[in-house]
Amino acid sequence: QVQLVESGGGSVQSGGSLRLSCAASASTYSSETTYMAWFRQAPGKERDGVAVIYSNGRATYADSVLGQFPISRDNAKNTLYLQMNSLKPEDTAMYYCATDRIDWVLLPKYTYWGRGTQVAVSS
Repeated sequence: QVQLVESGGGSVQSGGSLRLSCAASASTYSSETTYMAWFRQAPGKERDGVAVIYSNGRATYADSVLGQFPISRDNAKNTLYLQMNSLKPEDTAMYYCATDRIDWVLLPKYTYWGRGTQVAVSS
């Protein structure tokens, strides 16, 4: 079992930045956390993949956030990050982190999920 706890969400104006964090209860060197990802879900919409990072540091991004939301992980701190830059109102959503030993890429099929952190961007 892996528990994930997100933090860092909040309200920000368009063009602003936020950094989301996701603390994992298991070592991020373990096989259970080989793939760590961020997803987001706006009200009434499906949960969409934002970015995933592999244990070797390689990352894959959704086209909508490429170059805008760099993902990183600090295995010494068992923590996943999402740096959100140049935020737009359409980035408003609940943001979730997820992890698995299977490479689901940006599909919402990960085994372990956090409860989410809310991001609201006003124009």
